[in-house]
Amino acid sequence: MIPAESIPTLTLAGAWQLALDAGDTGLAGRWFARPLTDARPVQLPGSLAVQRIGDDVTKDTAWTGTVFDRAFYDSPDYAPYREPGRIKIPFFLQPDKVFTGPAWYQREIEIPAAWSGRRLTLALERPHWLTTAWLDETELGSGDSLSTAHEFALGEAGTPGRHRLTLRIDNRLLVPVGENAHSVSDQTQGNWNGCIGGMELRATAPVWLDDVQVTPRVSTRSITVRGSVRGPAAGQMVTLAIGSPVFVEITADGTFTAELGLGAGAGLWDEFTPTLHTLTVTLENGESRAVRFGLREITTQGTQFLLNDRPVFFRGTLDNCIFPLTGHPPMDVGSWRQYLRLLQGYGLNHVRFHSWCPPEAAFVAGDELGVYFHVEAATWPNTMAVLWADTGNGIGDGTSVDAWLLAESRRILRAYGNHPCFVLMAAGNEPGGPHHKAYLTEWLAQMRAFDHRRLYTCTAGWPELPGSQFNVIPDPRCHLWGEGLKSRLNGQPPATTADYRTIIAQRDRPVISHEIGQWASYPALRDAPKYTGHLKPRSYEIYADSLATHHLADQLDDFVSASGKLQAICYKEEIESALRTPGLGGFQLLNLQDFPGQGTAPIGVINALGEPKDYIGAAEFRRFCGPIVPLARLTKRVFMTDESLEADVEVAWAGPVARSLAVASWALVNEAGHTLLGGQLPPQPVAAGQTNPLGHVTIPLRHVPAPGRYQLVVRLDGTALANDWD
Repeated sequence: MIPAESIPTLTLAGAWQLALDAGDTGLAGRWFARPLTDARPVQLPGSLAVQRIGDDVTKDTAWTGTVFDRAFYDSPDYAPYREPGRIKIPFFLQPDKVFTGPAWYQREIEIPAAWSGRRLTLALERPHWLTTAWLDETELGSGDSLSTAHEFALGEAGTPGRHRLTLRIDNRLLVPVGENAHSVSDQTQGNWNGCIGGMELRATAPVWLDDVQVTPRVSTRSITVRGSVRGPAAGQMVTLAIGSPVFVEITADGTFTAELGLGAGAGLWDEFTPTLHTLTVTLENGESRAVRFGLREITTQGTQFLLNDRPVFFRGTLDNCIFPLTGHPPMDVGSWRQYLRLLQGYGLNHVRFHSWCPPEAAFVAGDELGVYFHVEAATWPNTMAVLWADTGNGIGDGTSVDAWLLAESRRILRAYGNHPCFVLMAAGNEPGGPHHKAYLTEWLAQMRAFDHRRLYTCTAGWPELPGSQFNVIPDPRCHLWGEGLKSRLNGQPPATTADYRTIIAQRDRPVISHEIGQWASYPALRDAPKYTGHLKPRSYEIYADSLATHHLADQLDDFVSASGKLQAICYKEEIESALRTPGLGGFQLLNLQDFPGQGTAPIGVINALGEPKDYIGAAEFRRFCGPIVPLARLTKRVFMTDESLEADVEVAWAGPVARSLAVASWALVNEAGHTLLGGQLPPQPVAAGQTNPLGHVTIPLRHVPAPGRYQLVVRLDGTALANDWD
């Protein structure tokens, strides 16, 4: 949706005429100056891909994205899947049709007579990507945002009566934001052409509200309101109302500022109590805007994040813009509520939007549900060659992305900055090029000066720069790139990997672990028929052929179940490692959901369609991932009968309040669910926002029947919280 205001609107949803311009001759041919020839009908809002408009996929299709396996093009194993009419690509979800280039959209509109003398604008919520608009033969302007609405003033051309409205939308990578950025890449949503969300004409008075920004102050339960008005408004009054109205004069430069108190009892916003307030701003001519906000402040203290002066630990996942049924993100609040509630069900409180920015509807849902957002300015500005070789085509190297990224970041802050869920921001993901550090240092300085309501880091992954208020860096506790089988979960920690507690202790600002997890299960090939949209998992068909060739098709379900249960064990180990690490600010899973880009990567405990998998449910996952988690430090998992099981028992407590005392009970349970031994630890004080020791368990095993498989179960007395270890 586009944020609503009290102004008349005319929807542009419905039938349009479409002409594809693969040869890019439309501008020279002045297609905007006449009805489109050889046009076909198309529905907007929508994408060409969803409507199966474009070219067939061939082995020579030029993809937007460079992270794929060259074996598809070279290996004889893939030869049957390179044949015309039988193309099956193994590295992305495969669209039914593809189109990259300019597409022209046109329709007739009727501007009402009642709109005479008003200021008229065209608003397109999320085009993909570069737009130019004409009213009859008058060019209205161009837009290049990937994250915010494109808006065009109709000016003197917008007279009452019938007009021809023409849009040119070009989805080529004309600004080098990075072909692997999830804002544009075929890896996930696909590089579609079209426009989704709101499409409308608006009519405002000649004096209108241009911007309203609200800065909360938790200590005083107050807000600072800053706004701007366009048109001849100097000396007029603007009315600000939360309870009783306050009247503020508009200055000569068209701005206004005011401090408003909400009262000592005004509720704060966080994941546990996401209280929202509404400010109404009204001009003398009746133009008004409602701004919903939360009283919250995000700060840091050493390596800890503080929200409203209380420690907060980010339990996060990435959102890589994976929406296989549409190929683009949903634009309605209901869909985002459903998605975010799913993540909360698995104990998460945080989402990193990897190299893209979600629409307004996502922020609305995040505000309502109390989910913390890390937003990025739609860039992963490198090819893999730039990433590894620093060839000089990244950010800071003088290409058009440099100015674009600064403008896009400001657009994001202006459009979504009032949302309390928007707590963290980065320029993008994993930069490359020889000059990215200098550029990102300047980006940090400009963004922190522009809007201090959230915390900034330069980019996710690297580098660590002095201006970053927190860092998102790879977590070496379990595995590093290139380690192969030498990771923690396959043996001992590599000798080259420093203890992560030492790494955290050396920092003077919070650290979030970057893209942890990445534990793969065997792909659930039986899910293939569920992909009813234009994006298909053709790789699943390749794998099914391979299973049949090797006479293993009857073992598919066993492969999925066994690998999935191992995956769940690995995630439990990695998340608990994060919770046990003193001073860590949070973690971001590469994904709780399967990632269909960069090759098939079934790394999630929910599939790419957002459905839970059979081998672990949300309730089981929450035992080791949530605001309050019982923990046990075991130095080993296999024992002999002449040994004792030794475990330090702790609780990670990021709940809404601290408890003066907590009591843990333990039990040794056999496979039948019977408790063989058990006990209770002495009461211990518990502080919020940290991992607290609860005591030590020593269990002699000489009388425990062997061989046998057992669980150590730890419960927090007086709660339903428990955790277990095989």
